[in-house]
Amino acid sequence: MIDRETVDRIYAAANIVDIVGDYVTLRRKGVNYVACCPFHNEKTPSFVVSPSKGVYKCFGCGKGGNAVTFLMEHESLTYPEALKMVAKRYGIEVHEKELSEEEVRRNDDRESMFALNGWAAEYFANYLRRESEGISIGMSYFRQKRGLTDATIAKFGLGFCPSKGDRMTKDALAAGYKQEFLLSTGLSLVSDRNGSLYDRFRERVIFPVHNISGRIVAFGGRTLRTDKQVAKYQNSPESEIYSKKRELYGLYFAKKAIQQQDYAILVEGYLDVISMHQAGIENVVASSGTSLTTEQIRLLGRFTKNITVIYDGDPAGIHASLRGIDMILHEGMNVRVVLLPEPEDPDSFAQSHSAAEVRDYIADNEQDFLEFKARLLLKDAQGDPIRKAALIGDMVQSIAQIPDPIQRSVYIKECARIMDIDERILIGEVARKRLTTSGDRETDEFLRRQTALQRQEESRPEADYKSRVEAGSSVEALEREIVKYLLKYGHCSFDFKEGRTMVPCNVAEVIFSELSEDNIEFRNPVYAKIMALYREQWTQLGTGVEVPAHLFLNHLDPEVCNASVDILTSDDNYVPSELWRRKEVHVESEAEILAVGVPKAVTLYKSKVVEGLIRDLQTQLAGELTEQQESEIMQRLAGYNRVKVSIARKLQRLIL
Repeated sequence: MIDRETVDRIYAAANIVDIVGDYVTLRRKGVNYVACCPFHNEKTPSFVVSPSKGVYKCFGCGKGGNAVTFLMEHESLTYPEALKMVAKRYGIEVHEKELSEEEVRRNDDRESMFALNGWAAEYFANYLRRESEGISIGMSYFRQKRGLTDATIAKFGLGFCPSKGDRMTKDALAAGYKQEFLLSTGLSLVSDRNGSLYDRFRERVIFPVHNISGRIVAFGGRTLRTDKQVAKYQNSPESEIYSKKRELYGLYFAKKAIQQQDYAILVEGYLDVISMHQAGIENVVASSGTSLTTEQIRLLGRFTKNITVIYDGDPAGIHASLRGIDMILHEGMNVRVVLLPEPEDPDSFAQSHSAAEVRDYIADNEQDFLEFKARLLLKDAQGDPIRKAALIGDMVQSIAQIPDPIQRSVYIKECARIMDIDERILIGEVARKRLTTSGDRETDEFLRRQTALQRQEESRPEADYKSRVEAGSSVEALEREIVKYLLKYGHCSFDFKEGRTMVPCNVAEVIFSELSEDNIEFRNPVYAKIMALYREQWTQLGTGVEVPAHLFLNHLDPEVCNASVDILTSDDNYVPSELWRRKEVHVESEAEILAVGVPKAVTLYKSKVVEGLIRDLQTQLAGELTEQQESEIMQRLAGYNRVKVSIARKLQRLIL
């Protein structure tokens, strides 16, 4: 069996248009897609796919279902096989096993948590509308201060939690809900003073968070007190049913409008979404409580490929949010940016303008991400060539995220025009950036931080990591392979295709860039010495100049000398794999061998390093840990697994 949480992740990731589109030619018709049914012969399309509902239906033969059942029907797969097929497509790791009693109980617990959240949402809403405290404090805030109508308040299920510290908790217990679920959902907390339960959201207005199917997974609570010692917002913690990185606030209410208009507006907070909806702009969502994540972008990608990000006039907030643009680009989506006039934010702007005025402002002021980024950052770099060069590098990083080569080419031309720089230089930089990156910026930054942290841990006197890399291990073999490419071909170049242009890439530059990007250092001390010596000479001599072999063959360290002799006298040139021979890929010349072998060797090495780090953390999990230590390790494991999937995708591109 596949556990319920993984099944939920698979269904959340599955884009029915993409999956069904692999088997039939879909044509957009309104908010849906139509095609001739793949299950029976027909000339007039009666097969309909609804992206918003995630289902298909043939009105000719009557077959219908979701993305998983479509694969079951079309490919004659079992349910677990179809789930695993979808999981593989979206890089979701599946551990198949028979459900234990504990796992059955866990699935039952999830349903209990959903039931409790549903009860709590109704409780908060009723308290807001019917209790004197809710009406005088909560309803006054929503109506007078925020200008929300009763219809809007009811639509989003807004509520109020009593100011008496434990009233909601006591009412929930009296209604038959268990203490363990009050704690696991985060609705209640345990007092450090006497161990009694009290309400997390006491004396706060409540914003229920719905998942894509409309079930309530979490709550956000805003205090109305002016006391700065009290956190302005309090949010539900991560739980079995809630992961903030996988939810978009308002998507349940916005998905139909997003489909109809074929673009989504991305804002920051709960009230930004609610006020925009009330103003008649319904294709609006927010990443509330977290910076934008890959999972959120992919969720949005089920409904549209076009995203407009609205920023208010706060420069610090804009700079901090620019990272999200690169992530959107990396997922193959189109992104435009709208900057509101100071001091407006989406909430205040929607309150003071009609729907037509908001739409007109967006249409008149939205900018392409490249133009927006250039204008924003050029202000800081004015008259400073070093900062301008850094800005160009930042824009190259963004362009390199775009998977479509035609789009990349268009943006390279535009960037060259805006920044007044030779287009050929930009083409080369984008090509090298795409060759020497394992995935999106988020995963690259994570790997860079974690490998640096790992090195610090290993440098401690009490740490003993010698047993991690044994002689003959695949990690050591790959380190030898990379050193071989350096010693034999470090001065050589190979061509990497960027659009229609072939960009020359130097072997040593590719290797050092790839490893330096992620703070990776060789574990084998002999190979590490050779790498350090080569880098020193390469830096002095310059790219493309051959580093003299005698520096290694006559080295004072006999181990370096012996290893260099072994490598330089070996004839183990790169041999195309059986997979390439089956696919009849012709790889013969030295340049062709290097173009395939160098990126593949470095990427495989990074993959093995990440696998080793994952094993280390899994070993640590088996030991005695505090709850905080276990949580930290689980977060690092999740990050490494994201990197692993990202590298696996790159490896697949290199092999195929």
